[in-house]
Amino acid sequence: MLIYKIFRASEWDALRVGGETRGSTKDLADGFIHFSTAEQAPETAAKHFAGGEGLVLAAVDCDRVAEDLKWEPSRGGALFPHLYRPLHIDEIAWHEPLQLRDGMHAFPERMR
Repeated sequence: MLIYKIFRASEWDALRVGGETRGSTKDLADGFIHFSTAEQAPETAAKHFAGGEGLVLAAVDCDRVAEDLKWEPSRGGALFPHLYRPLHIDEIAWHEPLQLRDGMHAFPERMR
């Protein structure tokens, strides 16, 4: 199963240069990296990245990070994947720009 992380351009650039990330300022404050499932990602984008441009969507295979991944309740009691360690660039299965279309983020077909 794949889980997804939305990066701002500066966060993505830092990951590419440094090879790993502890996530956004929100992730750092919470002590873990927030991920979403395919079903949760559009709501995450709407809630936390509304109108945001220059975003990158990254997919991570749960098996690659399973030892440090916890599924914890968040919005509406739904379980969200949280990574309790840095994410390494080589753990990303694929990534692509998350484009805005008609004011909404358009998620890739391969997520469905």
